[in-house]
Amino acid sequence: MNLRPRTDFWQVGVVPAPAPTLTQPAALAALRSRVVWLPEPGSWRYLADPFAVWRGGGLHVFVEAFDYRTRLGVIEHHELSSDFVWRGRQVALAGPSHFSFPFLIEMDGEVFMVPENQRSNEVALYRARHFPGDWVRETALLPDLRGADAAVVHFEDRWWMFFTIVGPAARDQRELHLAFADRLTGPWQLHPQNPIRDNRTGARPGGTPFVSPDGVLTLPAQDCSETYGGAIRFLRFPVLDPDIVVVETSTVRLTGDLVSMTHCDGLHTFSSCGAVTLIDAKRIARTFARFPIDWGRKLRGIIST
Repeated sequence: MNLRPRTDFWQVGVVPAPAPTLTQPAALAALRSRVVWLPEPGSWRYLADPFAVWRGGGLHVFVEAFDYRTRLGVIEHHELSSDFVWRGRQVALAGPSHFSFPFLIEMDGEVFMVPENQRSNEVALYRARHFPGDWVRETALLPDLRGADAAVVHFEDRWWMFFTIVGPAARDQRELHLAFADRLTGPWQLHPQNPIRDNRTGARPGGTPFVSPDGVLTLPAQDCSETYGGAIRFLRFPVLDPDIVVVETSTVRLTGDLVSMTHCDGLHTFSSCGAVTLIDAKRIARTFARFPIDWGRKLRGIIST
């Protein structure tokens, strides 16, 4: 028995190729040496869940920045030049509870975000009032629901939202749910077939939906069968309408060892941004040094009360 506590550390990379060309392991591995990694965030911190938009000639990457000393995540903005030189970072969205998975939507010249903030008991839409650092909550897309990792796409004249729900028995890792609307701001309706998939080998959304070369909407999903965020699989939806959904599951798995020599234990984001794809890879550490980090956080909590 290994008594050393487990700690997951993620790193974020930019792959210089569009998502539909990277759905096979060999294609992703071929670009391993060209992945541009964001700078290390410091001790006991990690960066994960990358999404990006191009603005002003630069690549604007939004990530979850997590600190084990507080066990809270904030949304950070990292800017890269057109040739992927890192220019700096800033906190874009933070609060008293955990933020992650900053899914981005561009519409009518504006940038919107649907971040995970499950403790708020809603899936909410945020708008960049002054891009990239000033975000305001616009509306609840799915109120009174502990949704996680919502991925939104406009496809065939309708808005679709893939998400999971936090609950017992690792529900958020095995159930995929779907909602749809005529407008981004709603009203949104839950699909009558929910959950449209119930399987830990690929259910929780893991990036940006995209249209494959044969015209089928494809969703990157996390394979959590061996470890949380262990790999990316691809779910295809040849039939997608408000009454019925058909899901096809690919046997292909994209794993961390394809892109990294140090973070080989998982890969759980595959998000598209034009000519580039954003990924993250995981390293699992087991060390007794985690104990004082956890004790210090608990002590600070006791003192603050």
